[in-house]
Amino acid sequence: MRRKPIELAAIATAAVPGLTPTAVSSAPDDPADFDSALLLDSEGKRWRVRSPRHAEASARLETEFLVLRAFAPAVRAELPFLMPTVAGSVRLGTLTTFVYSHLSGSTRSVEELTSGPAGVAREIGSALAAVHDLPRALVSNADLPSYTPNEFRQRRLNELDQAATTGKIPAALLRRWEHAMEDVSLWRFNPCVVHGDLHEDNLLVESGRVTAVTGWTDLRIGDPADDFAWLVASNEQDFIDAVLKAYTSSRRDAPDQHLLRRAALSAEFALAQYLVKGLAAGDRDMVSEAEGMLESLASDIAEYGGQPISVEPLPAKGSPDGHGTAEPATAGRSGAGSATGGGSSAVTPAVTVIPVPVQPGIQAQPSVAAQPAVPVQPAVHVAPIPVEPSAAGADPAEVPKAEAKGPDDTSTAAISVINAKQG
Repeated sequence: MRRKPIELAAIATAAVPGLTPTAVSSAPDDPADFDSALLLDSEGKRWRVRSPRHAEASARLETEFLVLRAFAPAVRAELPFLMPTVAGSVRLGTLTTFVYSHLSGSTRSVEELTSGPAGVAREIGSALAAVHDLPRALVSNADLPSYTPNEFRQRRLNELDQAATTGKIPAALLRRWEHAMEDVSLWRFNPCVVHGDLHEDNLLVESGRVTAVTGWTDLRIGDPADDFAWLVASNEQDFIDAVLKAYTSSRRDAPDQHLLRRAALSAEFALAQYLVKGLAAGDRDMVSEAEGMLESLASDIAEYGGQPISVEPLPAKGSPDGHGTAEPATAGRSGAGSATGGGSSAVTPAVTVIPVPVQPGIQAQPSVAAQPAVPVQPAVHVAPIPVEPSAAGADPAEVPKAEAKGPDDTSTAAISVINAKQG
């Protein structure tokens, strides 16, 4: 049940003793999870009220309360922006509503941010860098989620499996996402503190400055690319580049080269997550909206190509290395390699196939027993398989032969065809 702003004002008076609202208005928020309002009290102070719409949203607000308590004054003082402070809370049934002290600034739409002063992009980049440079102990001490690159990639694969079982995601998108998630070279990054729910509604801007960052419900150690997803979704490349430049110059660690690729994947995959969320909540409007956005995304990618996400090119549909149709991935993939391991290196083919040239005057016959022998070139030339670096210096006689590959082997083919000139 949705709560109107006037109802939220009444709840706020129970959460904060002595609060007397004189004006109230709705506030931007995630409508699927929260009802929000801005209050003005009799003393001219402003407050923000966030009321969860379901148990999962309530748990997120309670987590945020713990997160905000973990930010000691000394940590807050180092940040280039302000953070919310909880003024009070009240529990209604199984859900808890929180009231926060007001922060200066107001939200801007993506269009307003991208068309605004150039300094806004620098401010956003600096704010992102400050979040990602927060001490990791801040998250671990609060017992919040922490993921290694491979754990995070596997989590994404599991979510893809879940989304695929709905049968409502276009096959082309499943194939595109699965290829990117299994491209281990894409997932080499240094985990850091991540806001986890960063978008335009959680940034307060005033006079060209980012004055505050809100919405700390999903703080974790993970992939910094997640905090760039909303920027990549804007398709304003100049603005994205300006933010990334400021971010790179402000961060203590240099960002990895595939940051924006994973951000683009995160932005696309958010539609699948939205669909799954709608199905779980039994919200038909939410499901219908998600299906429409997924179809639009699939059409745009088919027509224009979409944002580049995979490092390795996606095989063409119907090619020997591609798939005719996208198949739902199964949980617990044994073929997923470690995101922190080394990439595959180019190896000289072990076997080169050369067509046997036809000799002059010789015709193919059912029986050639009576014909004189004609010297021909060998059809197969076998080149030695290079020794892996780890086996350098080993006795060749002790190097084991390559085992036969099974039907599930996906390694690079060892046979390449060379078109020889006819003699």
